Amino acid sequence: MPTRRATLTSAFAGIALTGALIGAGTPASAAAAPSAGAPSAATTKTPAQREAKAVCARAPKVDARITRALARLHGPATERGSIARLQKRVDIAKAAGNTAVETYLNDRLTARQSMVGTLTTRQGDLKGVETWCSANGLGGAE
Repeated sequence: MPTRRATLTSAFAGIALTGALIGAGTPASAAAAPSAGAPSAATTKTPAQREAKAVCARAPKVDARITRALARLHGPATERGSIARLQKRVDIAKAAGNTAVETYLNDRLTARQSMVGTLTTRQGDLKGVETWCSANGLGGAE
């Protein structure tokens, strides 16, 4: 995974450097007189605007993924990945006297329970993002 991140980082740095060099090589006279075929500044989107549109487009999918994860965590003891199922396994290990297994599963249970709080917070933050997107006309449907 670190290799992939380093590769992506160097690729993006190369793209940014290429863009800077191309922009620096433009003569001042060409920059001062826009051609008739070039898009105006009003229609050209900045990188921040493109990124905001991309975030707004991904928001519904992220919301669905968080909702599925929360539903799985709050699921019944028969559902894999649910807190109830892991709690049942902890209880079985405790009743059997397997303290090492109980400790291991209890640590997993604690992590899974804290995940509910994290996902709930992220879901609330995402609602704010979706509100901002709809207020600025950058909904996922565009």
